[in-house]
Amino acid sequence: MRRQLLHSMLTVVIATAGGAIISLSITPTSAQAPAASAEGPTAALKTPWGEPDLQGIWMDEVDTPLQRPAKYAGQEFFTAAQREELDKERSELSRDSRRERGTEADLAGTDNTFGWYHKRTAARTSLIVDPPDGRIPPLTPEAQKAVAADREFRLATIQSTETCRTEMAQCRGGKYDPTPSPRRSEPPPRYNATESQRYNRRDGPEDNSLSERCLSRGLPEFSNALGGSLRRIVQTPGGISIFYEIPFGQGFQRNIAMDGSPHLPVGIRQWFGDSRGHWEGDTLVIDVTNFSPKTDFEGSRENLHLVERWTRTGPTTLDYVVTIEDPTVWTRPWTVRQEFIRPSDQANRIYYEPRCIEANYSYPALLRGARMEELAFKQGRGPDPATRDSVFSDRRTRFDPLQ
Repeated sequence: MRRQLLHSMLTVVIATAGGAIISLSITPTSAQAPAASAEGPTAALKTPWGEPDLQGIWMDEVDTPLQRPAKYAGQEFFTAAQREELDKERSELSRDSRRERGTEADLAGTDNTFGWYHKRTAARTSLIVDPPDGRIPPLTPEAQKAVAADREFRLATIQSTETCRTEMAQCRGGKYDPTPSPRRSEPPPRYNATESQRYNRRDGPEDNSLSERCLSRGLPEFSNALGGSLRRIVQTPGGISIFYEIPFGQGFQRNIAMDGSPHLPVGIRQWFGDSRGHWEGDTLVIDVTNFSPKTDFEGSRENLHLVERWTRTGPTTLDYVVTIEDPTVWTRPWTVRQEFIRPSDQANRIYYEPRCIEANYSYPALLRGARMEELAFKQGRGPDPATRDSVFSDRRTRFDPLQ
């Protein structure tokens, strides 16, 4: 597929491998520096029971990196010329990333992970607005040790494979050794809860990443390498539900308790945490705790704490600000801001489909295949599985003109 630069009208179609299909037609507007909405007062945007009305399907129409790229250090906003140049680079991208036909790179590169629809460069150079440098705060010494241990174990599982022999990016920081590492049979330092990390073995489903097991990343959610995501907010008296639609069927739904009750007991952990909300004027404030240790956001797990603020700033605009903290991982809290738009209700179309279920069918076969490879090697009929890349080495690259 080829990317086309769209001008006056932007048509968005997201078709996940088991998620909702959402078709949106919107007329883009120029993204400006964050400022008060010019759409008028929001006093009339109330539900029939008198709460601020946040309902609808919301999307982020522009692409902003989570962290500010080093080459834009000290620059909070792009210049008009920079945005024009970055958009030009995007429009010229070819999605066909294949090279020599019939090679592994050909077969693995048919799906370029840049995204499913065209997004323009935003005004801000990072979603992070605090710290002022637009970067995630430094890790604590304990968190650095945990990250290093995870990486060392993963590199040990691939040291005797083609990935390290050919010095591919996935082996950066490691070295090639034709002798399989004895660590390959060890349990990992901690549960594999990352979006993309894999171990070069299939002793169990946990050796592969969350997404390959049809497990969503969880909160907070700022889109991913496949493009943007959408939120559908539904309100009832005393309750709010937010549905997240993410490419490849990785979407999820969260429910926010609005009855003033306290958080769940500390021993009860949930994939998307425990959300308790209340209103502060026209702003929905949600306090989220009790995350599962089997989820991971930038290194933070069960101690992750979020304070979200959702504010309707106009008939078609929604402001989202979240403060993220975990004193066991980062040296200070940090804050992200996203600005969403609401496309025309008449143009919205949602077709519900089953969620991501591929792993439920494929993993028994993958595990069975791994056992057969091990048996063949033991009987002298095949190579040592430890010297082969038993997991897909991701050669796909996301086009990112900001990097």
